[in-house]
Amino acid sequence: MSAGGTGRRMRGVIVVVPARDEEGELPGCLAALHAARSRLAMRGVATNIVVTADRCLDRTAAIARTLGADVVECDAGAAGAARAAGFAEALGRSRLDPADVWLVTTDADSRVPTNWLTRQLSWAARGWDAVAGTVRVADWSAHPPGSAAAFTARYDSWAGRSPHVHGANLGCSADAYLEVGGFPPLVVGEDRALVDALEAAGRRVLRTSALRVLTSARLDCRAPGGFGHDLREQVLTLEAGPATRPRSLPGPGR
Repeated sequence: MSAGGTGRRMRGVIVVVPARDEEGELPGCLAALHAARSRLAMRGVATNIVVTADRCLDRTAAIARTLGADVVECDAGAAGAARAAGFAEALGRSRLDPADVWLVTTDADSRVPTNWLTRQLSWAARGWDAVAGTVRVADWSAHPPGSAAAFTARYDSWAGRSPHVHGANLGCSADAYLEVGGFPPLVVGEDRALVDALEAAGRRVLRTSALRVLTSARLDCRAPGGFGHDLREQVLTLEAGPATRPRSLPGPGR
């Protein structure tokens, strides 16, 4: 919506996926995004999927092109800058008014549901400027017993308005995004920084658990202090025994 508070019908959607050496995960991510895009195509909404290949040494960029995504190659070394580069490139090519474009982002190791885009546009039509969804971990089999329960207990320990913000499940209108300067070039926390800026600017942000993205529980985390880092801390604590507690379980704000 505009700052005045009226809902609107989006004419275009831009999806950005930052990726660093993700040739193994990217096909599944893009397959899920294409399924979500097909629902918008039936409604006449154009969707552009962009993969930002950030310092990649593998076939991430080539695979993305083969699977129908546009590719922006960069040397950012930071998720925030990579997301920003993807949106800058796509918006620069768009002929639509930013007020008519919805921007969304996810991660290469995540799988969005088929209604991911349609649900967000329905909320935009109701007057929301941004949507911050939640995540669900795909597979705990490689983790110690108790990992899933420990994660759930911490992650769901809230009532009412969700405290979570994830780059794997975030969308906003392009005009709101541009108004606050977009994603900052941070290695971690760029998602929360964007949402904080939108709220400070008076934009309406829907924080909801009604839209969940499936994400991996891998421990080779790419961003210190991010979601994967918190999962690793949890595993180390469980392996050490009940006398210790992780410094930061995945919870509010992650």
